[in-house]
Amino acid sequence: MISPHGSETLNPLFVRDDAKRAELIKEAEGLHSVVVCSAAAANAVMLGSGYFNPLTGYMNKADALSVAENMKTSSGLFWPVPGLNLLENADGINAGDKIALRDPNVDGNPVIAIQHVEAVETFSDDEMASMTQHVFATQDMEHPGVKNFNSVGKVAVSGAIEVLNLSYFEQDFEGTFKTAYEIRDEMKALGWEKVVAFQTRNPMHRAHEELCRMAYQATEADGILIHMLLGKLKAGDIPADVRDAAIRKMVDVYFEPNTVLVTGYGFDMLYAGPREAVLHAVFRQNTGCTHLIVGRDHAGVGGYYGPFDAQSIFRDQVPEGALKIQIFEADHTAWSKKLGKVIMMRDAPDHTKEDFILLSGTKVREMLGNGEAPPPEFSRPEVAEILIKHYQN
Repeated sequence: MISPHGSETLNPLFVRDDAKRAELIKEAEGLHSVVVCSAAAANAVMLGSGYFNPLTGYMNKADALSVAENMKTSSGLFWPVPGLNLLENADGINAGDKIALRDPNVDGNPVIAIQHVEAVETFSDDEMASMTQHVFATQDMEHPGVKNFNSVGKVAVSGAIEVLNLSYFEQDFEGTFKTAYEIRDEMKALGWEKVVAFQTRNPMHRAHEELCRMAYQATEADGILIHMLLGKLKAGDIPADVRDAAIRKMVDVYFEPNTVLVTGYGFDMLYAGPREAVLHAVFRQNTGCTHLIVGRDHAGVGGYYGPFDAQSIFRDQVPEGALKIQIFEADHTAWSKKLGKVIMMRDAPDHTKEDFILLSGTKVREMLGNGEAPPPEFSRPEVAEILIKHYQN
């Protein structure tokens, strides 16, 4: 199986020893505590789950600025997006302290992690603007990721963490939420060596289904990991539980048994386009996947990124050898009326737009809201039924 990013073995930061974890939970009661932002809590979950291997905690100012500008830490580790614990106010927190980080997304704000504080540093307005521009390629506050990043504070509390729970994900998405090490174990049990990953924050329609099949066949993979984001999304996106039900129904009905794992991960969507695509590659490598499907406008939002910027970044900005996972570049995929099947548009130079069944997201949502299923060439009827119920509730 492919090795994790930056180390030979996966080093998740969740304290798996029950006695040790109970001891730390008790210790946390006496520590200075702070309720962190949702993004910092999600970073703790990703660190605890092994997805952010080999990071040992939250980045300091120098590492965050270096990662934003050059996609590498001060020590030279390749990493595409700053992993920060940003606060509006860090009064009472000093280098050398041990503090309890409380979860903003769970009732009662339980302690999600203990942090060993390395430094408390404040970003200037210019430094925040620079990081924002490098990571999101825009500073427009209408961009949901830009807005989130710039609304939680400028004080970075860096240092190693010990993760005590994985937030709401295990309870709310039982059977779907998986850590990187759990996915590795499942793939090993299945005997999978070559695995292609599909990232999604949306339900999967026919084009997505066939894209997974195309990549599976083209790479001669042993299996497919459908890996959905379970954290916070922008307003209007399909909730994770609805998406989970729709994807599972599609896999159950239309894929061969034991060829697909449907799982999810606990992270808030950044909508950072190319940079987020690279981050997706990092944590899919940490799950043991050998290939990641990167399609049109991967991890994008609005018109902030070119349709294939998330592919070109791997060729133009990711140093050779920085990642072991390979990218499966996908074109816009749709049902061909001429051929009677889903194809990639680049494979049909003789086609015009009218030769494909194409529906905008707005049109699909309108149809589903009216109780009308999209054409079966666009969406499986079983999937459409689940989505209609959601839109009509």
